[in-house]
Amino acid sequence: MGATLVAFCPVLLEYMRRASAAGITHSVLFANFHQDYAAANLSVARLVKRFPRRFFGFAYVHPVRDKGRIFRMVQTAVDAYGFVGIKAHRKDARISREVCEAARAYNLPVLYDIENELATVDWLAIHYPDVNFIIPHLGSFGESWRAQTALLERLESYPNIHADSAGVRFFDLLARLIERGGARKLLFGSDEPWLHPAVELAKIRLLKLPHAQEQLILAGNFLNLIGMERPGVVAC
Repeated sequence: MGATLVAFCPVLLEYMRRASAAGITHSVLFANFHQDYAAANLSVARLVKRFPRRFFGFAYVHPVRDKGRIFRMVQTAVDAYGFVGIKAHRKDARISREVCEAARAYNLPVLYDIENELATVDWLAIHYPDVNFIIPHLGSFGESWRAQTALLERLESYPNIHADSAGVRFFDLLARLIERGGARKLLFGSDEPWLHPAVELAKIRLLKLPHAQEQLILAGNFLNLIGMERPGVVAC
């Protein structure tokens, strides 16, 4: 879930109301696109500190603009802010070795929007098999059925590649993902403020999975990726 960091975030407050109404107790919080991700991460850290029982923080980095300081940014995010993951977006720049190596050093999952660049998934899986990557929107927020279908094969083949469900309109692909890769390969995502968390949550409920599998998608898989187990958490 991204947050626009404006004067105590009215967008974030609206999300919190929506999430609470839907029964979502915990969320991943990171900055939206920003000119200075170090400053944006600090703003997110203040929100996480204010609501420590509600949010997990991810450090947003720009693979090109932040080149040479990514390790330092991640170190600050982990040691000073208590963040538990890294976020990068292809719209900024293609993910870099520096980002992946920082994730490896701190044993953090990376949420990376590939913007349909499936070859990048192969590169990540092959060169960084010890780093966990979460590919949001099943690989395509633009609803490319071909890209999302092709990602299913990679989810089945690569142990360190995972997907999130946010914005996936082709419901049958979510069902096929579970059939082919298992419930452990999918994480629930809301992509608020762009999407409504209750709508996204309903898609998971409609899969009508056994309770244990549903709980993996809603919380367990994420908590496992960050090295934490916390029963009863529904995160997005």
